[in-house]
Amino acid sequence: MTSKDAGLWDLLLRDDAQGVLHHWEEDGFGHVPWREVVADAHGMAAALRAAGVGPGTRVAAVLTNTAHTLRGLLAVWLAGGTLASFPLPARGVSPEEYGAQLAGLTERLDPAVMLVERRLQPLVPAHLAQRIPVFDWVELYSGERIEPTPPAAGETAFIQYSSGSTSLPKGCALTTQAIATQLHMIHEMTGGRPGPRSETIASWLPLSHDMGLFGTMLHAWAFDYDFVLSSPERFGMAPRTWFRDMSEFGATITAGTNTALYLAARAQGRSPLPKALRLTVCVIGAERVDPQTLEYAYQTFRGSGLEKTALMPAYGMAEATLAVSTSPVGVLPVSRGFNTSALLEGKVVEVDPSTPDATHLVSNGPPLPGVEIRSAVPDQVSELLISSPSLATGYHGDPERSAERFRNGFLHTGDLGFVHDGEVYFVGRADDLISVGGRNVYTSGIEAAIEAMGPVRKGCSALVDLPGATGSHLVLLLEPRRAGDDFESIAGEAAAVARATSGVSLAECVFLERGHLPRTPSGKIQRFRCRALLGQGSGRLKPLARVRLA
Repeated sequence: MTSKDAGLWDLLLRDDAQGVLHHWEEDGFGHVPWREVVADAHGMAAALRAAGVGPGTRVAAVLTNTAHTLRGLLAVWLAGGTLASFPLPARGVSPEEYGAQLAGLTERLDPAVMLVERRLQPLVPAHLAQRIPVFDWVELYSGERIEPTPPAAGETAFIQYSSGSTSLPKGCALTTQAIATQLHMIHEMTGGRPGPRSETIASWLPLSHDMGLFGTMLHAWAFDYDFVLSSPERFGMAPRTWFRDMSEFGATITAGTNTALYLAARAQGRSPLPKALRLTVCVIGAERVDPQTLEYAYQTFRGSGLEKTALMPAYGMAEATLAVSTSPVGVLPVSRGFNTSALLEGKVVEVDPSTPDATHLVSNGPPLPGVEIRSAVPDQVSELLISSPSLATGYHGDPERSAERFRNGFLHTGDLGFVHDGEVYFVGRADDLISVGGRNVYTSGIEAAIEAMGPVRKGCSALVDLPGATGSHLVLLLEPRRAGDDFESIAGEAAAVARATSGVSLAECVFLERGHLPRTPSGKIQRFRCRALLGQGSGRLKPLARVRLA
């Protein structure tokens, strides 16, 4: 049994580890015990030390979902370095844009080396590669050994750059102690059983994302569980692989986004899984959780053994390392109805869910032990403020933004929500709330109603406001289910739904090819990039069609 006081290095470097890493490769899964991962990491650490990595240095890395990456992550720490996780290339970002992003982050970070998988190295600007040594993970394997000097408890061990769903990436500086504390919090919140290999965790989430790195991979490694590692690319090509892997390996714990859960259920259809699911914990977070998606997933997989109590809506963010609240283990997810008009005015008025003017919100559960969550304006929809023992110390190299967001022991999240009956309700990000004619409008409600029409792909619409000569106007970007559909008819129907739902008028519908709506690697829509692309004109968007409505 692992002590609740065990530090990060006690958790990761244990000599008696029995767990196994099952990692997806092109032709199937490879298998390696955690103890061999640790042994290889010691050799890689020697190579990094020879390249100039030591205590006080920083290492830039693009964390892809390979076994080499896992070894290299630990190797950086053993060499004494602070690892900075740069975002993966997001959907809709050109090689030039991504290169410029890498250059900007590198300028602020000043790393000793950069670790990038060989297939992604062409995206690294030439001037960076000339100034900073760039290694593929596999180049670091070595038979040498060094005396490990990992970051101390109060030192920064990891800089988590956000995926940039609502803004440009910012680097959350996490201490060794914050990471260890969060891993213990996750272990408690998921009800993990003590003992080696007593649980099996499965994930396809990118390791560059906090949920993929801390919520699944390091969670499994720290508590000596088996870990099934797939990739976002494989999930994107075949969403049904997520639950199929869990069926094959007998996974008991997993995590994902609301959109991913819907895609997995839709891809599964009515066909059964190979084996009965053993899943007891399926944490759903990273975006607003839809009660209809939870029900759809349950109905799809109940015949394969999924219990509804396994679905655990959660709320968290990179600034808190990861989780801050979650639905308790073994408890049915809770959905309540709130008066829509009141919500738009910032008021919390619970109503019968069957009420026509009801907005259905899923509870993200109570705060985790040691965490305090409150709204900026008590008992109203307002910015959520968070205090947590696993909070970041700030944003690396950005004192102004750090001072703005981290104040008086609380993180000012920029997320809108409230606490009701002791549970957290996430309403939307500040970027999702727009003002139309002096009224507040939540874009997510309009998007959900339009997607329910049928011709629009689920989770593939984004409503943004753009400045115009006579004030802002609303543009809807969407991916149709079929490229041959009548776009004029769909646009007209979408406009009617927007008027009926929120009383707003769409100015234009922009139809995009499948997979072209800007997203982060974990699947969240990048609304700020949608605005930027629209501002650059159709030369960048290359839409299937643009239908003007006003």
